[in-house]
Amino acid sequence: QVQLVESGGGLVQAGGSLRLSCAASGTIFSINAMGWYRQAPGKQRELVAAITSVSVTNYADSVKGRFTISRDNAKNTVYLQMNSLKPEDTAVYYCNAFGRSDRTRHFEVWGQGTLVNVSS
Repeated sequence: QVQLVESGGGLVQAGGSLRLSCAASGTIFSINAMGWYRQAPGKQRELVAAITSVSVTNYADSVKGRFTISRDNAKNTVYLQMNSLKPEDTAVYYCNAFGRSDRTRHFEVWGQGTLVNVSS
């Protein structure tokens, strides 16, 4: 079993910054990629940013230049630094990871979600 624990969400004024963290634990052989998704009320879940095991990154157009994703492979942890936050960034942010529990078994898991609320 692999679990993800997120932290760092909260209430911030527009223009402010927050840093989200997500730590993976359990039976982990390797993690191929980790990412952050978000879901605003009444909207579908969307990819915010993702990073591979060799630090190749991918960002949604709406956050490019404002958000930075990074990871610490030794700690199985991914971070999302969010700067210049806008009210439209308000959403529940979910961490995602997929990889291998051993040489033959794969996993994909989601965190419980953390609320980011940006006030205008």
